[in-house]
Amino acid sequence: MTTSDADVLIIGAGSAGLSAALMLARSRRRVIVLDGGAPRNAVAAHMHGVLGRDGWSPLDLVATGRDEVARYGAIIESQRTVSAARDGELFVVGLADGRTLTARRLLFAGGLRDELPSIPGLAEHWGRGAAHCPYCDGWEVRDRRIAVLASGPASLHQVQLVRQLSAEVTYLTEGTELPEPDLAALVARDIAVETRRVASVVTTDGVLSGLRLHDGAELPVEAIFVRPRAIPADELLHDLGAASEAGPDDHAWITVDATGRTSIPGVWAAGNIVSPFATVPVSAAAGSTAGAAINADLVDDEIRSALERNRA
Repeated sequence: MTTSDADVLIIGAGSAGLSAALMLARSRRRVIVLDGGAPRNAVAAHMHGVLGRDGWSPLDLVATGRDEVARYGAIIESQRTVSAARDGELFVVGLADGRTLTARRLLFAGGLRDELPSIPGLAEHWGRGAAHCPYCDGWEVRDRRIAVLASGPASLHQVQLVRQLSAEVTYLTEGTELPEPDLAALVARDIAVETRRVASVVTTDGVLSGLRLHDGAELPVEAIFVRPRAIPADELLHDLGAASEAGPDDHAWITVDATGRTSIPGVWAAGNIVSPFATVPVSAAAGSTAGAAINADLVDDEIRSALERNRA
């Protein structure tokens, strides 16, 4: 077989990438994980809904995962990936420091970044007063005054989930007129509807305390939920020619099968890079599944090579 730097290069060192690396390294594969250093949940002090690790810092989870993966011989580099191309049987990946690495298989697990509405003060409270996932952050603000900012059709579902957490919920339509069935569903569950647009977030002693509306009025709230626009780190996958289809936020999301296999032979993708709704445990499961599938694919290659040698 053609010699390579690694059997598998994993681009992304979050829960998906490290779970895949663990599976592959335990199967005695040569694994290199490239960590771009921009985890989506870096602003979150705690993660929730993660069985056995509820309340942990997501950065602590990653640090623990890195140690576990390294124990089995996988290499983790703090490097940003800038290019990826096929060269015969191998893939060639270019790094930000000018080096290139080769591998038999690629797994993209670089996640995504959240693009917030351009409301002054909102970004400063992201992860501590402003959040997007009721399952991840809702319990911590239960029974408080909560606002949900409309940013698309999914916001109507989001506000109904938030209503489960508090009796004081306001839906901010941002000037959009709601269809009668949607408005009736909000009123039926005692969700207040505010049509005036939000001008800025109000802060008191460093804590989110309200929203200033465009007419100068102030709406007192203690938490705000908003669904940001998801921007996956999938540029290199598109450059490689991976198939995609229209999905959330009008983005062409890379399509994968149940194991994370893309349309490009030898290339997988897992986690938020292919699903904006994947939580930490879902991403970890996707990475674990992809790692096992990649190992099986490499075994198939090795069987074919061994049969060819025997025939020769």
